[in-house]
Amino acid sequence: MSTTYAYAATDATAPLAPFEIQRRELRAHDVQMEVLFCGVCHSDLHQARNEWKNTVFPVVPGHEIVGRVTAVGPDVTKYKAGDLVGVGCLVDSCRTCASCEEGLEQYCENGFVGTYNGVDRVDGQITYGGYSTQLVVDEAFTLRVPENLDPAGVAPLLCAGITTYSPLRTWGAGPGKKVGIVGLGGLGHMGVKLARAMGAHVVLFTTSPSKIEDAKRLGAHEVVISKNAEEMGAHANSFDFILNTVAAQHDLNPFLNLLKRDGTMTLVGAPEHDHPSPQVFNLIFQRRRLAGSLIGGIAETQEMLDFCGEHGITSDIEVIPMQGINDAFERMLKSDVKYRFVVDLDSLRK
Repeated sequence: MSTTYAYAATDATAPLAPFEIQRRELRAHDVQMEVLFCGVCHSDLHQARNEWKNTVFPVVPGHEIVGRVTAVGPDVTKYKAGDLVGVGCLVDSCRTCASCEEGLEQYCENGFVGTYNGVDRVDGQITYGGYSTQLVVDEAFTLRVPENLDPAGVAPLLCAGITTYSPLRTWGAGPGKKVGIVGLGGLGHMGVKLARAMGAHVVLFTTSPSKIEDAKRLGAHEVVISKNAEEMGAHANSFDFILNTVAAQHDLNPFLNLLKRDGTMTLVGAPEHDHPSPQVFNLIFQRRRLAGSLIGGIAETQEMLDFCGEHGITSDIEVIPMQGINDAFERMLKSDVKYRFVVDLDSLRK
């Protein structure tokens, strides 16, 4: 066991505060890493405040993790000390169900093990995440980080990046395709960057005129103010695919109206309350599809990291000390970040 310094919430109303945890001794296939950076995901706030009603306290959030390998178990073959690695939302799965065998561990039919607030399949202990100075993870759920990318900017790719990459890839974003991205936050800004790099014609939907310039800087070919009926109407029946990243409850119908026949809108935002049900005839008469998507499997996440390495893509971030996490949560609620907070774990070691 090794003492690890962390920040944890001890109940749903408590601010995150310093906390010590014991990381397990290395198993045969384990990788131990010094955590360098950890992105701040809205899911961290949901879990810390028990908004999804499933949190086990104390909880150490963090599932956008980049670190350096410091030790490996005796049977590890993929990594060695000094390697730059990442860990996303998953640290284990059953590995035997149909989904796992297809490399879709995020849909494990027996339940994947979350990087935090999960239950370890070997010892039954609750998992603790990346708001901590070190981590121990099975090599099968550890990812190689391209050395040419800024490691702080890579951290959000482990959730925000793969959450947008997977549906863009699944529904064929690429040359000749018109792709819409709804919302320009932590997820949306990655959706714009990735869809543009894939070669699609990218249209960003936002309620904020102040975001037009930034959306174009990030790679959007066009920006539509979604509250403007005339601007929305000009794009009716024209999209192959729309990726909806908004995590607040809203009306889906105006966006469904923009899809071509056989077009798909995929939801990746996780609102506290469900969206109102869309109008059925909007779907029936154009054979449109409304879908959902959850992160990606380990192989696809590695593919995403390699794609980002090839195209020089990282997240736009604001680096903060661990001691600033509670202020960051409040600012995140106000969308006062462009576009992802990342914790520098050296601040906790000091």
